[in-house]
Order: sequence, then structure tokens, then C-alpha cells
Amino acid sequence: MKDDRHLKEERIDGTVLLKGNFLEARRDTVRLPDGHTATREYVVHPGAVVVIPLLDDGRVVLERQFRYPVGMVMVEFPAGKLDAGEDPLVCGQRELLEETGYSAREWARAGAMHLAISYSTEIIHIYFARGLTLGERQLDHGEFVDVFSAEAHELLRWCGDGTVTDAKTLACALWLRNVVSGEWSLDWQAVPDGA
Repeated sequence: MKDDRHLKEERIDGTVLLKGNFLEARRDTVRLPDGHTATREYVVHPGAVVVIPLLDDGRVVLERQFRYPVGMVMVEFPAGKLDAGEDPLVCGQRELLEETGYSAREWARAGAMHLAISYSTEIIHIYFARGLTLGERQLDHGEFVDVFSAEAHELLRWCGDGTVTDAKTLACALWLRNVVSGEWSLDWQAVPDGA
């Protein structure tokens, strides 16, 4: 393992700039590896889960949702933030059902990604789901989502032509392409609903 001490910054002091309902903005003073100091501003995020739902015919379940900060309707995979202390798999199951109406017989944890490493603590856990059964959606109050399905090659084309610009969906498209091609494998587990 490499010794990374020559790269690490040490927190000296900090302050909370804003404490919202689920986000917190902070400003810290850090000591740099050369002994100088600098300021780091960042957002503390509770983490999230994104689900890549696979239909039996090979299509994937996607959503269209208006995202206020960018003022656009985005094409994306189902996702949502973790509640305090929540297991990521349970969050994924909950979000898939709430947003799309689907539940899944099998789940596979693919990995995790840090969404914006220069200014956010957010980590997103990536799950695949298959053996889908359609039920009734349970959207949160104030949540408006269109659900649709697409072939994997269509999603990849949209990633390439700029139709899809959501970072988590772009990363998941990479996972999807490599899983479908057999380059990357998954450890599928039968998981009862709500487990």
C-alpha cells in the first residue's frame, strides 16, 4: 500500500455555514502537506442509493424528473437519499418501489461512487435489481416522476449524444454496459421485499 501522508490535509478548525433539512454547508481551515493553511468549503450529504432495474426482456427502468437546481427534466435511474442509519439495500428497495412501483426478487451491490469529490461528502451506493414485479407506486408528497423503459443500447446512445447528463446515470450506464458484456460480474442475492 502506498504512503499517502505527503498528500493529506489536516483539519485545524471549521464552522457550519448553513444547516438545512438534509444538507449542511461547512467551511474548514486545513493544514496542507507543506505546512501552509487553506480553506475548504464543502457540503455534507447523508449519502444515497441508485438502482439499475433490469426487466426480464433486457430493458432497463428509467425515470424522467424535473430537477430544480438545473431547471431541467432529467433522464435518470431511480435513486434516493439514505435516511439516518439506513442500510443502502433497504433504501434501494424503498426507492425503487416508491418511485417506480417495482419490487425485485434479486439484488446485487455493484459498488459506490463519490459524486462531487471536490465539494461534497456524498457517496452513492449502486445496486442492480432483477426479477421485477410491478405494483403500485408510493411517491412522496411533492414528487412527480414519469417512469419508462428503454433498451440498454438506447440509454448508451443518450449518454453519448448528451440527452443524459446526470452523473449517477452516466456512471451506472458504464456499469450496465460492462455487466451486460460480461466484463464485470455481479453477486446476485435473493432478497425478500423490505429485507
